[in-house]
Amino acid sequence: MTARRRFLSIAAGTPAVLALPRASWAQWAPTRAVTVVVPYPAGGPTDILARTIGAELAKSLGQPVVVENVPGGAGSIGTRRVAQAAADGHTLVFGTNQTHATNISLLPQGGGYDPVKDFAPVAGLADLQHLVVVGPDVAAKTAADLVALAKRDPGKLTAGSTGPGSASHLALELFKVRTGTDIAHVPYKGSAPLLTDLLGGHVNLSFATTPTVLAQIQSGKLRAIAVASPNRSPYLPDVPTLAEAGVRGVEADAWLAMFAPAGVPAPALARLREATLEAMKQPAVRETLTKSGMTPNARDGAAFAGFVREDVARWAEVVRVANVKAE
Repeated sequence: MTARRRFLSIAAGTPAVLALPRASWAQWAPTRAVTVVVPYPAGGPTDILARTIGAELAKSLGQPVVVENVPGGAGSIGTRRVAQAAADGHTLVFGTNQTHATNISLLPQGGGYDPVKDFAPVAGLADLQHLVVVGPDVAAKTAADLVALAKRDPGKLTAGSTGPGSASHLALELFKVRTGTDIAHVPYKGSAPLLTDLLGGHVNLSFATTPTVLAQIQSGKLRAIAVASPNRSPYLPDVPTLAEAGVRGVEADAWLAMFAPAGVPAPALARLREATLEAMKQPAVRETLTKSGMTPNARDGAAFAGFVREDVARWAEVVRVANVKAE
């Protein structure tokens, strides 16, 4: 089975919670356009997925779904706007692990909102797995090799990230805490300069999202030695997870989810949850996930709420122990 077919079979096999009766949707219906705030610039993978899901939601809800980009403040500006919006089911935010798990520990006043108290999760949507990748001059072939190298010469190995406090930085710090290693952090302003230096051998390794490095791995220019996720990558099924390689507790998926303001009426929230999970089954959404290098992980909002609380606590501990500071 090809990686693409394996991916599509995973997408098609999303949990049974997705098969929810349309009859229950009649309890609530929006009376005007629904706005989905994307707290990041237009054109990125988060924005593209939001627009694809929005188009499917419009079909289910019977009202237009308008995607509004409100970038800035590490996603906090747009997220805060939704936290303060009327809780009537007509305003949602396309959140991420940054907006709803790490900002509270990294930004002054947590960005001006509480990711748990100020929101009602609609649905978990998809994950972006982090791969442990090494450059061409690094001898490590496995996670055990990498740990051994790091312990042999503490502080000598360098690991690039997409910026202080970014998901790739926090994944690195979690790895260091779990393995007791000293690896020098080199922050970059985004993935493009990081990738350039990784390919050029100016930095030794990185915890990089699949779309950032997949082409270079497939061409042999970079080497993936493990996946920092509970599951193997559908794109690189032969690469073990860190847990399989003997390094436990370094699950560091980036994720995307839909949230409503806290206090949204129960019938509205139930309808939005059902419609969003139904949208995740549609071919257009699955195709967008494939093209973006994301892994579908549709989860009902009620269950996802517990995950968000756990993720907030987990990253707060990493930030505290590693003394991580965002720019």
